Amino acid sequence: MDQSVAIQETLAEGEYCPQAVQGVLCEGDSRQSRLLGLVRYRLEHGGQEHALFLYTHRRMAITGDDVSLDQIVPVSRDFALEEVSPDGELYILGSDVTVQLDTAELSLVFQLPFGSQTRMFLHEVARACPGRLPGGGWVAGYSPTHPRIPGCRHSLPMYVYFNFFSFPLGGSNFDGLRPNGKGVPMDQSSRGQDKPESLQPRQNKSKSEITDMVRSSTITVSDKAHILSMQKFGLRDTIVKSHLLQKEEDYTYIQNFRFFVGTYNVNGQSPKECLQLWLSNGIQAPDVYCVGFQELDLSKEAFFFHDTPKEEEWFKAVSEGLHPDAKYAKVKLIRLVGIMLLLYVKQEHAAYISEVEAETVGTGIMGRMGNKGGVAIRFQFHNTSICVVNSHLAAHIEEYERRNQDYKDICSRMQFCQPDPSLPPLTISNHDVILWLGDLNYRIEELDVEKVKKLIEEKDFQMLYAYDQLKIQVAAKTVFEDFTEGELTFQPTYKYDTGSDDWDTSEKCRAPAWCDRILWKGKNITQLSYQSHMALKTSDHKPVSSVFDIGVRVVNDELYRKTLEEIVRSLDKMENANIPSVSLSKREFCFQNVKYMQLKVESFTIHNGQVPCHFEFINKPDEESYCKQWLNANPSRGFLLPDSDVEIDLELFVNKTTATKLNSGEDKIEDILVLHLDRGKDYFLSVSGNYLPSCFGSPIHTLCYMREPILDLPLETISELTLMPVWTGDDGSQLESPMEIPKELWMLVDYLYRNAVQQEDLFQQPGLRSEFEHIRDCLDTGMIDNLCILQTFSSVIIGSLTMGNHSVAEALLLFLESLPEPVICYSTYHNCLECSGNYIASKQVISTLPIFHKNVFHYLMAFLRELLKNSAKNHLDENILASIFGSLLLRNPAGHQKLDMTEKKKAQEFIHQFLCNPL
Repeated sequence: MDQSVAIQETLAEGEYCPQAVQGVLCEGDSRQSRLLGLVRYRLEHGGQEHALFLYTHRRMAITGDDVSLDQIVPVSRDFALEEVSPDGELYILGSDVTVQLDTAELSLVFQLPFGSQTRMFLHEVARACPGRLPGGGWVAGYSPTHPRIPGCRHSLPMYVYFNFFSFPLGGSNFDGLRPNGKGVPMDQSSRGQDKPESLQPRQNKSKSEITDMVRSSTITVSDKAHILSMQKFGLRDTIVKSHLLQKEEDYTYIQNFRFFVGTYNVNGQSPKECLQLWLSNGIQAPDVYCVGFQELDLSKEAFFFHDTPKEEEWFKAVSEGLHPDAKYAKVKLIRLVGIMLLLYVKQEHAAYISEVEAETVGTGIMGRMGNKGGVAIRFQFHNTSICVVNSHLAAHIEEYERRNQDYKDICSRMQFCQPDPSLPPLTISNHDVILWLGDLNYRIEELDVEKVKKLIEEKDFQMLYAYDQLKIQVAAKTVFEDFTEGELTFQPTYKYDTGSDDWDTSEKCRAPAWCDRILWKGKNITQLSYQSHMALKTSDHKPVSSVFDIGVRVVNDELYRKTLEEIVRSLDKMENANIPSVSLSKREFCFQNVKYMQLKVESFTIHNGQVPCHFEFINKPDEESYCKQWLNANPSRGFLLPDSDVEIDLELFVNKTTATKLNSGEDKIEDILVLHLDRGKDYFLSVSGNYLPSCFGSPIHTLCYMREPILDLPLETISELTLMPVWTGDDGSQLESPMEIPKELWMLVDYLYRNAVQQEDLFQQPGLRSEFEHIRDCLDTGMIDNLCILQTFSSVIIGSLTMGNHSVAEALLLFLESLPEPVICYSTYHNCLECSGNYIASKQVISTLPIFHKNVFHYLMAFLRELLKNSAKNHLDENILASIFGSLLLRNPAGHQKLDMTEKKKAQEFIHQFLCNPL
């Protein structure tokens, strides 16, 4: 995920963050997460300065509200950033990169994740250094409350070490592709089929040789996407790459490697038992371990602030539980709140792991909270691409539709950067092998608890499996299409009394279910075992494991060289003398009746002629992007072989950023896209359409003056009301008498008050997208009766009112988030922080708000206090509500420097006062 977007929101005018990376600040035994952003500032005389901005952050940094500026380090004359390799440690291609930052004033050590994000970050830092100025004086303008390093006076050399991949390729000179013209060795100790002598692997290189190989900007032949995909490559090299991938079977063979895949929902517990019974008992030493956890930490601190000591505890427990007959190296650890995934390989395989990337997707409330969602690690093992996904989907038996949606969201939103930033990101499906594990939370339906337990006692798992929700949903092709799962020969893994093998005896008495599952997709995969581990009793779940033999493509150097020679000889026969030309299946696109947060897609096909070509959508003159914010082309660039096709999706999506101007008429669904061919001509595509105005993205005072539903009003009236100043209503305006609060807000709150004040996990669990669309349409058309029948809609579709309640709650949060001016106006933001802890002064600040904003604030506080009266049922408390609503009602002014964590807590404390004291 590109976290430079979050940093950019914190920057002042004239400052730009081209690249950011999340790392770990290492100080002795302390490990603290930091977000590092390279920030560029253009000076008045035309030059530019750079500095590293270091941020603390909560959760994954999605917006500027998630980060707090901790330190600024100018890129001045004495600035040095160097990769360091601790003595005695094995260099693992794919493991984290350790860098040391030195100036005259400080020395810091960071661990950065291996992958394209770190490589591009270090590349941008290197580019910044030749233009560095002596003082870094621009950062002196930042608040003294933020530590910064003053400009330095010593003239010391600048060093930046990183893994650049840049190779000559032309004619018949192939040695530039490999060190000294030699290929990277294959593992001699790995199991595999008998191979002819020409396919036998070579001896392993030592650690120093591997390190030297990486530091000298070389490449492993197993790294097929790195072979020719770096930015420095031209058209000819891209053609070579394409042909190499097409002919992969000519220079590779299949070799089996043993994979252990495990999943364990630990219910927020710390490790209390040795994990060898799960990870290594009774099996051969695996080549690769993929170990996933869910509910690592259930505390509110982990949910809201991301950090947890449980990560280190379980990482240590896993490392100690790995097979004792082999030595393993950790390749990657990725965590999203309580969802954690660990990847280990045998040390002798470390040289063949490359292109390691890790990403997270939160599917919790508003699509971003990480209490539910997925984490994934993708990597190349020899010449096979592998993606491992660990997910925790929505709970409760009736919410299988929400689980289906979580799965689809993870698949669509999980994207991995490619080494070449000009290429579109990879998705989960873009891999040879996919291993999916986790607490998928699908339950046994239609059977009562006693019937389920009776079938388990009789070990009639086949009969029980017929009622398994995951089986039913897979058969209906709604989830995990083309995935395979082994036969379930073990009893359900949920829910047990902690510390025992007894089924749940709590008041809820949950029915047993196979919540914890492992599925796979790909060729040459053989499942050797699939089992639960009853001996572990730490949690209310039992851990599950599966062992696979996976056929991996391994490169034979001699055959690789021959294939490459043939490709280059054939290219020598055709020079790039012709001008590329393409045909487009469509050039005009009309998006009718676009709605808020409803994706619309129009597709067209590019057919290439006889000349290979690069295509790209380019910016029009004086514009910062190739298209408007509500539009996206996927892919936006690419490469076409002769007589080949590519389908382009034009995706239109209106969100809180773009809705207000579309409502007011300041923007329209109109754009021109320019499709450019490298060495060829440009093609122009016309985009048009109409947007249906929505209460989402409309100002509070505007909605108060709309006595009719927004879709019943003329566009001219909507535009006039949307452009009214926020203080309208206090100036004796002659406009029609307004309502005290927006009717749309009343509809949402009234529904929740009547139906959901006792709803468990309200505002913490997301609803269904289809229901949100129904709610939005009800609000925009004024069909309050239709909103009321959401109860019936939920009951018919899902079998419960629960999901309708969560959908309306999430719609309320989205409504507040979409307000262009928050409930507590930007102009009073800093006053609120100063008054935090002083309730009388805080009430005085609220009294100064515009009348409609003040009304809305009091109305919401009264509703939240009603929720707290039912906390025994809904499990809400003042801290949870203050955290959720604090960031929505009290937002930092746009364009201002974001505040640190202490000040964010002040904002929450401000809201907290109104929940605990009489209004």
